[in-house]
Amino acid sequence: MAGCSTVEGVFGRSGPALGTPGFVQGFLGGVAAEEPRAALVGRDVLAAGGTAADAAAAMGFALGVTLPSRASLAGGGVCLAYDPRRDQAIAATFLPRAPSVLDPGSDRPAALPGTPRGLFALHARLGRLPFEQVIAPAEQLARFGTPTGRALARDLAVVATPLFADPNARARFARADGTPLDEGDLLVQPELANLIGLLRSQGVGDLYQGGLARRLAEASRTAGGALTLEDLRSTLPQLTTTVSLRLGPDVVHAAPVGGSVGAAVALRALAAGASAEDAAGAARAAAAAVRAGADPQAVLEGTTPVGGALPPLLGATTGFVAVDRDGQAVACAFTNNNLFGTGRVVPGLGLVLAAAPGVGAVAAALPSVLLISNAPLRAFRLATAASGGDAAPIALALAAREAMAGRSAADALAAARPAESDRLGRVSLVHCAGYLPRDPASCSWAADPRGHGLALGAD
Repeated sequence: MAGCSTVEGVFGRSGPALGTPGFVQGFLGGVAAEEPRAALVGRDVLAAGGTAADAAAAMGFALGVTLPSRASLAGGGVCLAYDPRRDQAIAATFLPRAPSVLDPGSDRPAALPGTPRGLFALHARLGRLPFEQVIAPAEQLARFGTPTGRALARDLAVVATPLFADPNARARFARADGTPLDEGDLLVQPELANLIGLLRSQGVGDLYQGGLARRLAEASRTAGGALTLEDLRSTLPQLTTTVSLRLGPDVVHAAPVGGSVGAAVALRALAAGASAEDAAGAARAAAAAVRAGADPQAVLEGTTPVGGALPPLLGATTGFVAVDRDGQAVACAFTNNNLFGTGRVVPGLGLVLAAAPGVGAVAAALPSVLLISNAPLRAFRLATAASGGDAAPIALALAAREAMAGRSAADALAAARPAESDRLGRVSLVHCAGYLPRDPASCSWAADPRGHGLALGAD
């Protein structure tokens, strides 16, 4: 048996190569997402030796194909990432923002697309596999088709009548008889596949300042969105350090956006013995304060007054988490600011345009993500993302509290919540009670039983 290691050293590693599913033997980490096929894509990337950031880029692009109602590649979002090598957490913020000037001729003002550049920036910082490799599965899903998932089918059932007023949306999401695609129906998106193929071969920058940017600007005008080249060029993700608070020996990391800060404030309130209702109120107040311009770290520390009210928010968000075997972790939440954004599909590119926030009745969404690490151990403990409008922060905080109290991820998500968050909140969670990479056997992962997601890993 001792000779086996010698043979491997002389002739090289046997088995699949790096970048091929099966490369990782034993514990590979875990993923949880609100859309099953995106979770499968993320799991395969981890099995191929990819990092959590590789898996996140792959899953984010896959969601643009399998759940474009909430995570179009023309939308945006926010991600938290933890790098155990440096004991460093970063926030990547690429929310879909309104154009600098609204074209008076646009009847459905569109937001600027943040997702492609945002995921590219995150991958460039923490990825291992080539970017073109990790987004290739999304291209294949779009080109050869994927069965319509339950989450997408239910979103279509809610908005089919106004959505199908757009002939491009109707051609993409309707059956031959004009009814919306149902669960299991094959969804083929050749225009979107061609776009992802161009991003893979030419780079995502082309969508912002190259030939693809010109095509998007011109075609968005046809779709009533009227994006400009100047605004597309200036659409850049922000990679910053996280805002944080201490919770016992651990550090709770939040992104500097309202939903994430609100979730962290709610978790701290719950840890101090507050009721779920009081913690939910604290989360809403903190989110409103950040949205009104208060310093996120000051809100976390309780050194600035919080108050105000959030506008009515749609639960048009989705999220996922990914953790690799080395303890690198990513939690992301995505949004179009409305189900199917503007309700228009860009002709020739297949993109569902996100809705410009702050225009008409469209309010900016409330993406909610948290990460928990331990600085002395340089180790990861928990990653979670939630959707559900203003119910998301408290749903996330309650699930995180249950996990940190010693419950498995599945039990933490199944625990009761206040009525609104129990009805609307959807949480994806990975928790390693003994910390990672120290104790892989302590890790568990789960997708919310209230939703239609999937959690996967291997040990």
